Amino acid sequence: MKIRKGDDVLVLAGKYRGERAKVEEALPGANKVILEGLNVAKRHTKQTGATMQAGIIDKVMPLHVSNVALWCGKHKGPAKVGFKVEGDTKTRVCRKCGETL
Repeated sequence: MKIRKGDDVLVLAGKYRGERAKVEEALPGANKVILEGLNVAKRHTKQTGATMQAGIIDKVMPLHVSNVALWCGKHKGPAKVGFKVEGDTKTRVCRKCGETL
């Protein structure tokens, strides 16, 4: 998966298309990402013991990786990710402008 925690991304499809957000958590096993402040669902919960609160709770839901694109700050747009290997280091680069992401 080419998107990591802390990356700035653009949502390409769905309810939040066109929005930019930061990746809060990456789930590579499920090919999903959780974005900061986007895709929030209402969850109706029942109290279980003394620890969990009952009521309507906002829950951040994951988006599929194919619905987001990495944001390139140099050309101010979505970036396709390429890799460049120099010595022992492997870095992600924007395929359009060549900037390190």
